[in-house]
Amino acid sequence: MKIFWFLFYNVILYPMLFVLGIILALFNKKIRTGIFGRFKTASVLNEFLKKVDSSKPIYWFHAASHGEYEQVRPVLKGLKEIEPESIAVVSFFSPSGMVNVTDDRIDCAIYLPFDFYRTMKIILAKVKPIKVIFAAYDTWPNFIWAAKKLNINTTIFAATFEYHTKKMYPIIRTFYKTVYDDFSAIYTISKSDYSRVKHLLSPDNNLKIRVLGNPRYDQVKSKADRFTTNRTISVLIREKRIIAGSIWPEDERNIFNPIVQMLNKDSETSVIWVPHEPTERFIKSSVKQFQNAGFDPILLSSEDDVRLNNGRVYIVTIVGILSKLYWQGQIAYVGGGFTSGVHNVMEPAIARLPVLFGPRYSRSHEAGELIRSGGGYSVSNASEAYEILDKLLDDKNYFINASYAATQVIHDNIGSSTRVVRGIIRD
Repeated sequence: MKIFWFLFYNVILYPMLFVLGIILALFNKKIRTGIFGRFKTASVLNEFLKKVDSSKPIYWFHAASHGEYEQVRPVLKGLKEIEPESIAVVSFFSPSGMVNVTDDRIDCAIYLPFDFYRTMKIILAKVKPIKVIFAAYDTWPNFIWAAKKLNINTTIFAATFEYHTKKMYPIIRTFYKTVYDDFSAIYTISKSDYSRVKHLLSPDNNLKIRVLGNPRYDQVKSKADRFTTNRTISVLIREKRIIAGSIWPEDERNIFNPIVQMLNKDSETSVIWVPHEPTERFIKSSVKQFQNAGFDPILLSSEDDVRLNNGRVYIVTIVGILSKLYWQGQIAYVGGGFTSGVHNVMEPAIARLPVLFGPRYSRSHEAGELIRSGGGYSVSNASEAYEILDKLLDDKNYFINASYAATQVIHDNIGSSTRVVRGIIRD
């Protein structure tokens, strides 16, 4: 069965995806940037390897994008503390990771090579990592198969398998079984993820499977501790402000009107509007919409600008400050839940904010935890969003309970990065 899926992936599926990617790159700058970056990966690695001490151990981490790297960051930090002489190669699939991630512990950052078997095998043979470590879900078959062929251990941590994942569909499952069977170790977030991955794997597989949690909780807590000197002050002392973060056009259609309704209902309420990608076109569109609603937005290029104004509507024009902005509000809406999946809900949670998001949250274990705790809310339309915003802003006791529940989810889950580092070294 593995031979069949190997041939299917290499002869049909990936070549089709490759050609499709080339075509889409003609019309999409982000895809084009990623494609060009991948063509340069081999030369970047060759230049790096010329300068590096070949006797030092190399760990290859892979993260899909900037968001997934927040899971890698505390693990890499812990690994470097234990093995300071080790070298970290970090690959990204998305330009958002390559462009926006800054970490002094990364020795070489690259775009993930094209997932052709021969390409992966040649590059892995040159780098000779002692382990390849995947974060969360962005697994690539030839990357894993080539590593297996070269006897390179592969580990995936923060692995999560949603209840209705397509990976468990009868035919698709046989494909993913050939991929996940070749891992050396799988560290899941929860016991339910553990049960599903056991169901996915072959019965006679002897790879190591452990429930070790999600290191992103540790990273969120660490970031909060670094910049929040007044984090013990009650959230009620803050401005009565809604932070709408990582907003896509699909989020805008469901959250814009409820927010405007809240602004009109209470003159003390304000909003910080943070686009997922602050392109000039999206910012201009947002400015026009708020102006049509009777508000004059203030454009922000720094988190400090909020304190210098007394505005009702702020629109953020840069990336990288959202995690700090959450500490200047009382309620958060996190985008992505009406498209590919909700973004980082932990940053507002550690800032003590009740968190709203769209219905597509099944790939986010932490979003599910927030809902179960009473600190998070999935909304399917504008009316649901308004109802929850209105109750949170109107009922102080309800708000306090939700705020406490959101933060408690973070504190109940910290410590995962230490467990993952121990697993990487031990397994």
